[in-house]
Amino acid sequence: MLIVDMQEMLVPLVWRGEELATRIAALARKARAHGVPVIALRQVGAPGTDFDPASPGTRLSPLLGLEPIDVVVDKTATDSFHRTGLAGLLVDRGVDTVVLTGLATDYCVDATARSAQSHGLDVVLVGDGHAPSSDGDPTVGLTAEQVIARHNLLLATAIHPGGRLRVVPAAELEFTA
Repeated sequence: MLIVDMQEMLVPLVWRGEELATRIAALARKARAHGVPVIALRQVGAPGTDFDPASPGTRLSPLLGLEPIDVVVDKTATDSFHRTGLAGLLVDRGVDTVVLTGLATDYCVDATARSAQSHGLDVVLVGDGHAPSSDGDPTVGLTAEQVIARHNLLLATAIHPGGRLRVVPAAELEFTA
């Protein structure tokens, strides 16, 4: 299970951020109970920037209830696989399918879903397990709900090399190790 960028400074800025964090925490508990590894990704940047790794805002949200067994991977790009070692980590664990959740729908979740497929992984995108900015995408007139629906549709129907992508609501998600 991949949790993308559910950081203290970002959760309040996204659509229903606390509700999303609670939903992801429940999925992470379910994943662990079935022997599925939980990997949380954290966006970091240069010292002195908003994403300074030493900044308290870059910490992962305590609402996620992460456990010591969970792995945290720092990243510097929207693509969680870019120069992070994430692909190797998944290969070492024998993972062929990732369950994808987090922030933001139209940035890091989208880029990570596509990259996971390019790495030959199947992706289960939790349809109600990701969110965009609270205001959606005002530049094109989309609400947050519309951004989520659009990305769920685009990612599920895109022809992409490698693995396949399915969109599954959190309530219907089943984990198998």
